[in-house]
Amino acid sequence: MLLNIGSFLNKAMAEYITKYPKTISFLDVVCGSLKGIVNIDNRSNVEQLHVVVKKNANELLKIFLHEGFTKVKFEHKQPFQIGNGLSLKLKKPWEMHVRFVKLKKELIAIHAEVEVSRDYLQHLFCQRTPVIYEIENMLKKYEIDYKVWNNKIKKYVQTVFDNYKIKLVTPNLPVFAWKPMLFVIGTIGAMYLWKYLDTIL
Repeated sequence: MLLNIGSFLNKAMAEYITKYPKTISFLDVVCGSLKGIVNIDNRSNVEQLHVVVKKNANELLKIFLHEGFTKVKFEHKQPFQIGNGLSLKLKKPWEMHVRFVKLKKELIAIHAEVEVSRDYLQHLFCQRTPVIYEIENMLKKYEIDYKVWNNKIKKYVQTVFDNYKIKLVTPNLPVFAWKPMLFVIGTIGAMYLWKYLDTIL
């Protein structure tokens, strides 16, 4: 199944294509191993799975910073989030946004999603998607043990049988970097202010 998240294609920029677990199995105490489906919500987004590690948050932070992530200054924080989120620039206009969330028994859940970079105005309203395999690959690189938690059924994922194919397409309008726009607006505003002051003096 192909999920086209977004409606338009800007050929000057790259699409983001990934996979995400679809049919999974989990262990039930009464019935043994059961199969389930990772759901899609009304916005065509897959439900968030959580990569869970038993690791110190500071150690995780050092690893992610070493991989090129930077701390996010402005974000909507999740309940029990540890510190600031992290972001990694991908092919324009995408970035990966990662949060560490504290769980019980010294466990940390890693929440990750790909979205239009917060450098652009479209970040505020473009769709995004959770990602999991990108985080798994990083943890395997550093030989960190992890499990995948399905919060809806409150079970760990045992096996992934097949995957959704997810494609994020770029916005229909060219992305606008908001920081240069602030400089231009500030410069024009200063010029008009100077002109106004010059007329009344």
